[in-house]
Amino acid sequence: MALYLLQRLLLLIATLIFASLVVFSVLEILPGNAAQVMLGSSATPESVAALSHKLGLDQSFITRYFTWLGGIARGDFGLSYAYNSSIGALIADRLAVSAPLALLAMALTSLIALVAGVFAAQRRGKRSDFAIMTASQVGLALPNFWFAIILVLIFAVRLRLAPSGGFPGWSAGLGPALGALILPAVALGLVQAAILTRVTRSALLEVLNEDFIRTARAKGLSRSAVLWRHALPNALTPILTIMGLQFANLIAGAIVVENVFTLPGIGRLIFQSIANRDVLVVEDCVMLLAAIVIIVNFIVDVACAAIDPRLRNRAA
Repeated sequence: MALYLLQRLLLLIATLIFASLVVFSVLEILPGNAAQVMLGSSATPESVAALSHKLGLDQSFITRYFTWLGGIARGDFGLSYAYNSSIGALIADRLAVSAPLALLAMALTSLIALVAGVFAAQRRGKRSDFAIMTASQVGLALPNFWFAIILVLIFAVRLRLAPSGGFPGWSAGLGPALGALILPAVALGLVQAAILTRVTRSALLEVLNEDFIRTARAKGLSRSAVLWRHALPNALTPILTIMGLQFANLIAGAIVVENVFTLPGIGRLIFQSIANRDVLVVEDCVMLLAAIVIIVNFIVDVACAAIDPRLRNRAA
């Protein structure tokens, strides 16, 4: 297990470095001058050159990359010139909205998918199985932003059961804050639950055909005991793997959903920074999201290895 953890940790570091290079390179090759965009078309060449020097845009690509990477390693995300504020403080404020939203959506996804997937596997070939698979197929075809708009029209505009957008802040109380995140979390979670439901059902059905399951049934264990004590634990590896990948989809979907519900999260900060050509903020935010996805998948790999000894034995 120690060798497996060391290999995964080295891969984690290498992936983070590669992701930082990709993020920095892609944003650096975008056309246009950030200093020119900030100052406007009427700015003089001298003022544009002065701001470019202040932003470090007149330095070489390698110098700017290592300066940026070194700042992130020290916890110094730099200064946003559009907001005239520390980028670290901006990101911390926005994470107070985006992180609970992603966790709430992930919890909703996991709960719905595990219950529906297990239920469908238990009733394979029956009407309830067909109904769940049909509903999940419909969920696969629903874009997050469209589903979010439908939720706003139904529950906020017509039924008035939830706010249509905005975030009152955690200082307003736990109830109002969570109330503002419910519809966005549902918009994110239900669509992802459709995918995980099908994976859960397929993984369970595959395990239920194994010899050790037939042996357990032959020993007199009930169908429920076999399912929950033997089948589900052995089906968790593919389920956890998909959950790790889905967390990336939740983050990507949250960028759009936050704009639909006008939530002051990381996604909305990225959109505003792109419009303001605040490149450093965009680089930091995208790198943060990439790092979260990479670290979550690292945790999933370790969890799968802890569940299935065959995975960690391959590293020996």
